[in-house]
Amino acid sequence: MIRSIISSMRLPFLILTPVCLFLAWSPVFSKGVDIQVHLFVLTFIGAVMAHISVNTLNEYLDFKSGIDLNTNRTAFSGGSGALPNNPEMLKTIFTVGVVSLLITLLIGVFFIWTYGWQLFPIGMVGLILVIAYTRWINRYPWLCLIASGFGFGVLMTVGAHFAVTGFFNDKLWLISLVSFFLVNNLLLLNQYPDIDADKAAGRNHFPIAYGVSASNAVYLVFLLLTMLVVILGVLIDSLTNLSLIALLAIFPGFYALSGAIKFKEAIGQHSQYLAANVLVVLLVPVLLGITILFG
Repeated sequence: MIRSIISSMRLPFLILTPVCLFLAWSPVFSKGVDIQVHLFVLTFIGAVMAHISVNTLNEYLDFKSGIDLNTNRTAFSGGSGALPNNPEMLKTIFTVGVVSLLITLLIGVFFIWTYGWQLFPIGMVGLILVIAYTRWINRYPWLCLIASGFGFGVLMTVGAHFAVTGFFNDKLWLISLVSFFLVNNLLLLNQYPDIDADKAAGRNHFPIAYGVSASNAVYLVFLLLTMLVVILGVLIDSLTNLSLIALLAIFPGFYALSGAIKFKEAIGQHSQYLAANVLVVLLVPVLLGITILFG
């Protein structure tokens, strides 16, 4: 039972959350402002619970729709296999997803009570993304393309900074676009191995609607836009020259793209390319955060 719950949470995927939080908080640490530990702890718990809710509700809905029974599972796509192997855990996994979401909601209410209604729009849009992603957003190609990046890259990064400081950092809106583009790419490439299963279940994400070649072109554009954001940030003094180091971590993305071009839907059989895709989305924000800390 415990193993199925942990598996459905997709623990390796949860690394993305502290990475986004690190980027959000690096300007706070760099300025040496007074740190209220409980605000950081609550923000961290709320963000992780939101991510767990997304993962477990996705597992629940994918099993209910039959997708998990038809995918060729990889380390990066096709679900965890927890429910296909233990279907009796269906209600338990659903309960975990709902409870995780409620914890996030309660923490959000605390911050709105603390600061007022400035965080409400971010919290409301985030809540809608968690609830709607698997069942509805996956039916709209362009919305699905940017939903994950907007949730993790923009909402989580900007919202987490406000939660511990009580104000929005104007520079962080631009910096958050780095995670926005990279997280979009993360989910985009991971959809390739599941195209047939997703299509059979009624989904209509970008690779289904426009094909792999168009998706590869979008992947490349997102990589280039990530580089442009960092360079622009340096040019307008939102970032220091040191931040250009983060561009070095972009190169595994081009390796991942080469695998997508070569193997297309079969990229799941060549996990090194999907691993490179993950490496980019984790390393670039971390390096950027480090340069903000010491820049």
